[in-house]
Amino acid sequence: MAKKTRRTFTPEQRANAVAAYAACESYAQVARDLDIHASVLRTWVKQAEIDRGNGPTGALTTDERAELNQLRRETRKLTQERDFLKKAAAFFARDDDQRSR
Repeated sequence: MAKKTRRTFTPEQRANAVAAYAACESYAQVARDLDIHASVLRTWVKQAEIDRGNGPTGALTTDERAELNQLRRETRKLTQERDFLKKAAAFFARDDDQRSR
């Protein structure tokens, strides 16, 4: 059985889905019309509320979430580079000790 590929949606498609929900206020109906799962639509609606400033205290907006993901990637890369340099420094220090004997 072939594995289904994950569909992707543009920000415009998500905004249209949220607007459609706002018009009829039925997750099930809008999800059926757009051929998506109701929980996906519910997540988009919640995120749209947060982006408008109506979400719970401390919730991250879409822009903040994207920045956080970018910073985490950068931190992971810098940590890997630092660890590599530590290992290289230890290797060359050990090599120098063996040559001085």
